[in-house]
Amino acid sequence: MRVLFLGPTYPQEMLQFTRGLAEVGAKVYGVGDSPRRALPASVRPHLEDYLEVPRILDEDAVIERASAWLRGRQIDRVLTNWEPTVLLAARLRERWGVPGMSVDAVTGFRDKQLMKERVAAAGVRVPKSERVVRQSAADTDSVRAAASRIGLPLIIKPIAGAGSADTYSCRDQAQLDAAIEATRHVQDLSVEEYIEGEEFTYDTICVDGQPVYENVAQYLPKPLEARSHEWISPVIITVRDMHQAKIQNGVALGRQVLKALGMGDGFTHMEWFYTPKGEAVFGEIGCRPGGARLVDQMNYTGDVDLFREWARASCWKAFEAPTARKYNTGIVFKRAKGRGRITRIDGLETFKRQHRGFVIEDELLRPGTARRDWKATLVSDGYLMIRHPDWDECKRMCFAAATDITMYAE
Repeated sequence: MRVLFLGPTYPQEMLQFTRGLAEVGAKVYGVGDSPRRALPASVRPHLEDYLEVPRILDEDAVIERASAWLRGRQIDRVLTNWEPTVLLAARLRERWGVPGMSVDAVTGFRDKQLMKERVAAAGVRVPKSERVVRQSAADTDSVRAAASRIGLPLIIKPIAGAGSADTYSCRDQAQLDAAIEATRHVQDLSVEEYIEGEEFTYDTICVDGQPVYENVAQYLPKPLEARSHEWISPVIITVRDMHQAKIQNGVALGRQVLKALGMGDGFTHMEWFYTPKGEAVFGEIGCRPGGARLVDQMNYTGDVDLFREWARASCWKAFEAPTARKYNTGIVFKRAKGRGRITRIDGLETFKRQHRGFVIEDELLRPGTARRDWKATLVSDGYLMIRHPDWDECKRMCFAAATDITMYAE
């Protein structure tokens, strides 16, 4: 099995996916714009070969360079787990006649408006939305016209975005005006209905579109709120008990979405809402895993290795890990107060002593380390990972970490 894997070193989780591919017997041909000489020692043994390209997002150039590089060598799979390269992977498959999801299928996961149209056509409840293609950065009238038809409150976000980048909630005219200004650089926008309610994920590994592994996690608070206030320590908790009625509503919705969009093999990451009326409403979905260490959370939830099982499903259409869920696993992202370098962390050691045995990772930045841009990465200034078999206890510990631990950059 010869696999071309796009971006084997970036984002950081891709190192683990590269390892997973090698461990299930694939010969991995990596393509990326990281310099060959800078490849981490941990990934080198898992790569059969590596092509350094000037810019991984220059799709036409990558296709030509990779085609010339591999001439005379057969490739059996073209894979990626980074949102900006999923269409490139599909284009390479079609260019080389390699099995896997087509450009049309992948576009349904990448283009948020087309995604909603295809999902709605299958009878799934989706937010009302409109596509807006701005003619220039000065074009605000088209956004305002769509907003007037959708009505406040609403969301403005990129058609082909990832995470919550350039995404704004607008509850009044002032917020709408600010969002229109902030997104002037985005040509293709989605203007959509704001859905009140709790927000969850629905994550899968699929074989021929059928989930062989399923996960649900809850965002506390909703991502848009977490991205709007620096003082918040965002929390995400995987749900151990998937048999709750509201969780099952989301799972059923997710399975419908996978069918409607023609999912093939590999990871998916979907977001959905549970409204005060008890309705499960689709948000959006990608044909790749969630970021910000979500795969690690899922691994801790069941004591499994989904980096390897994704590879097994993608290469061999098989899944061998147990699917029993043992824990609720929470991740708490911290943001330091102040600017510059981390100077101290208050409350961390006390918290770890009080919750010994339940804190499974401590990846907070230490004093002397420069702060990260909290708007550019959810991981922010590091995180704690916590797990417990009881949901209420896990949530309590996560919220305690959010409120009782303070990082300073003075």
